[in-house]
Amino acid sequence: MVSALTSEPVPRPHGGLRRVLVTLCVTETTSWGVLYYAFPVLGVRISADTGWSLTRLTAAFSLGLVVSAVLGIGVGRWLDRHGPRWLMTFGSVLAVLATVGVALAPTFAWFVTAWAVAGVAMSAVLYPPAFAALTRWFGEARVRALTVLTLAAGLASTIFAPLTAGLAARLDWRTTYLVLAVLLAVVTVPAHVWGLRLPWPARPAHRPATASSRVPHAPRQVLRSRAFRTLVVSFGLATLTSYVVVVNLVPLLGERGIGASTAAVVLSVGGVGQVIGRLGYAPLARRLGVRARTLVVLATVALSTGLLGVLTWLPALVAVAVLAGMVRGIVTLLQATAVTDRWGAHHYGTLSGVLAAPLTFTTAVAPFLGAALAVALGSYAAMLAVMAAVGLGAAALSLGSLPGSRPAGTLER
Repeated sequence: MVSALTSEPVPRPHGGLRRVLVTLCVTETTSWGVLYYAFPVLGVRISADTGWSLTRLTAAFSLGLVVSAVLGIGVGRWLDRHGPRWLMTFGSVLAVLATVGVALAPTFAWFVTAWAVAGVAMSAVLYPPAFAALTRWFGEARVRALTVLTLAAGLASTIFAPLTAGLAARLDWRTTYLVLAVLLAVVTVPAHVWGLRLPWPARPAHRPATASSRVPHAPRQVLRSRAFRTLVVSFGLATLTSYVVVVNLVPLLGERGIGASTAAVVLSVGGVGQVIGRLGYAPLARRLGVRARTLVVLATVALSTGLLGVLTWLPALVAVAVLAGMVRGIVTLLQATAVTDRWGAHHYGTLSGVLAAPLTFTTAVAPFLGAALAVALGSYAAMLAVMAAVGLGAAALSLGSLPGSRPAGTLER
């Protein structure tokens, strides 16, 4: 490994990079499946068994995501310096313990505490640290690596929603979570120890992402810039709009007389949509500049959310669920490349950690906010109409999320 002052990363064997990529594809899919997608399937069963309201359960789940958001900034800084291997290994062990804690919770306070611990684990094992790892290790080939990772992990809901529903049909929810904890332990802990053992390369040299000489590169300057603040707000509102759908899709369909098993299948097809969307990201990036593609993608988030609120025919709902999954998949890559598209990769871990924190927070509050809005407005359909309007606002704000300036009437590439 070279000195930290060296501007270029050390060349690495392709076999080692392939091992890293395969490892993260497997562990991200499993971690998302157990820590995130199992809960929407099991929430109603947990409420029926314990008497704890679904709103309270969703608040506990959201707390875990809030904890993850708060810790994400520190995780990003740590990754910039030390790399992901032991951090993600520790996170995997903690994720297993937290999942067991959820399964065995005798009281609601225990349940809440277990989800808070799960949030610590999420900050170390979900997308942000994996994105930072691939961005540093793969360098100029990072978009390809990020696309492959998100293609694989996009199947998390497709795999784990039906898997969790199948387990829950034969076992109670507690045993189902224990089985998932064993799966998490067997897959992710050894994989992170073995698969992420490449040396951590030096930071890449500063390479401006845009032609404007007014673009700041020191982290503090970037974080204080209007472009970064606008990016955070725009992506935060879009994330809120998108993830309101994920956890609230099952009760939305239940409101329309669609059974839980069928609703779980509809939720799972969103994962197929994510894969399709991510396959289309590279062609989209080649055809549209940063500003144009951000606007188009976020506007489509709003459109798909609004359509789910007004459609009632099951085949149409399935089609729009696929569309919502597609655009959610593209948003993941849009967010993963937002920092490098605008400010380069030198401080990627730090800047992406700060960006990810509010986005994770909005992901966290989306389930609770969606459920609360549905109660206040009288239906999940009305709630989705409101969130579609929020999504349109996010799309409009995204026009101001690029640093520097361009001649009026042009789109920044």
